[in-house]
Amino acid sequence: MAFALGPRASAAGYKLAAFERTGSTNTEAIEHARAGERGPMWFVTSEQTAGRGRRQRPWIAPRGNLAASILEVMDVAPAVAATLGFAAGLAEEAALEQVSLEAALRLGEGRPRYALKWPNDVLAGGKKLVGIGLEAEAVGGGLAVVVGIGTNVVAAPEGTPTPAVSLAGLGVQISAEELFAALSDAWVEFRGIWDNGRGFAEIRRLWLERAAGLGEKVAIHTGSMTLEGVFDTIDDTGCLIVRTAEGRLVPVAAGEVFFGPVASVGAA
Repeated sequence: MAFALGPRASAAGYKLAAFERTGSTNTEAIEHARAGERGPMWFVTSEQTAGRGRRQRPWIAPRGNLAASILEVMDVAPAVAATLGFAAGLAEEAALEQVSLEAALRLGEGRPRYALKWPNDVLAGGKKLVGIGLEAEAVGGGLAVVVGIGTNVVAAPEGTPTPAVSLAGLGVQISAEELFAALSDAWVEFRGIWDNGRGFAEIRRLWLERAAGLGEKVAIHTGSMTLEGVFDTIDDTGCLIVRTAEGRLVPVAAGEVFFGPVASVGAA
């Protein structure tokens, strides 16, 4: 089965570059933007060999997993572009729900349950299933924004800060190509709601409905310090708001998040 856009994405005029194997779909997207591509255009592969995630961690997709990056040149500020990651999480979660219907019927109460982890990951049963990363670069005509979405379809990495899981491990037997078609269509919906940041209030509401750890204890490693408290909400810029033991509300723009009992372990 070859990669193909879903019908909604095709009708909306999205373009697609599919690779049997590539170093990084994000790199492909940025290089195309530098060469004049303005998008919207997807770059996808089921085998990525040199991708990088947050904090420059390796983002490798062994054959059968999905690495997908969407490129669009926009007239928005970088801080606004950063909030597109929340729309990406919603699109991925919607696609996962769609492709998991058969497994949900078959597994009943044991069905996969997905949640969105701040800032951009998707969890299943508390384990990392999807990583989402954003890159942006000024090009002629605006800001080239690339959203990279990596999904563990057939295999999950080991030794990650948050334990990882694959769709196959959850009992969802689908291909990277099937998931991508669903994702490309879901992206059209949530990209439309986001609307260059003008619709972030609605994206924020939808995201909070699916948020992992909301109202629970949390520890956030920012590199220079660890902040502990309760995950209170996200604000209108996408910052995570931590309520400390003293009752202070502290915004966090970036960091590694550990929830619940893991929070004290992660903070140690």
